[in-house]
Amino acid sequence: MKNFKNKVVVITGAGSGMGRAYAIEFAKLGAKIALNDYDKAALDETVSLLSNTKNVLALAFDVSDKNSMFDFADKVKAELGNAHVIINNAGIEGSGRPIYLTTVEEDHKIMNINYFGVVHGTKAFLPQIVENNEGAVVNISSIFGLIGTPNNGDYCASKFAVRGFTEALMAEFHESKTISIHCVHPGGIATNIVRSEEGKEFSKKYLTTPPETIVKHVIESIRLKKSKIVFGNDSFKTWLGSNFVPQGILKGIIWNEIKNVVNKDEYRKFIK
Repeated sequence: MKNFKNKVVVITGAGSGMGRAYAIEFAKLGAKIALNDYDKAALDETVSLLSNTKNVLALAFDVSDKNSMFDFADKVKAELGNAHVIINNAGIEGSGRPIYLTTVEEDHKIMNINYFGVVHGTKAFLPQIVENNEGAVVNISSIFGLIGTPNNGDYCASKFAVRGFTEALMAEFHESKTISIHCVHPGGIATNIVRSEEGKEFSKKYLTTPPETIVKHVIESIRLKKSKIVFGNDSFKTWLGSNFVPQGILKGIIWNEIKNVVNKDEYRKFIK
């Protein structure tokens, strides 16, 4: 897909960060924009920043709610037309604690939003894209969908799930000349996803890439039909490690990288 003028682009998690940057950039390209976020005030602020608000639909709801997502898809079709691009961007941070100390309820919460939110968005809008016989599905994973790291077990699990789901969809649409499937692995993007006090040091050290930078890269990757998109601070290094470094060595490298932002004493309490 080369041209986005008058195309319908759907973006979840558009109240801030990458989602907001996607909305602003696609509006500049002349697309019709359908936006979601769970935070209505943040979503309204995004709409106010768009260069053209004539063909904009914004609806606040939780992406983990399947019925709300399918209702949103119906509303998009009725008001703007069939979607051409769905960007499943909405997500939350993990607990930031060892797997041993997290609850099953916390695991379910992050999977419901980070993984099933992507599933819901894909399944709600893919039929419209297929009906157009033109478009793109863009699912946001993470560099934590490439490697597992301490204190991020729940978050890694959700992003690995997005990766597996999206790569399967890539294989299913492999022969399509007009519909492309993309899995994005952002690395160190400066967003507000990290809200907990425990994650502030991590955010300061690693989340340094402006969201506008990766958004422009992803849009160009859609044009080029580049399926796997790895971009941002430390992303290429992480990709290399995940593909070519033995697990035993890789885990040592990971601990060395994060030693200043993760308290290893938490692990020594239960690992003898």
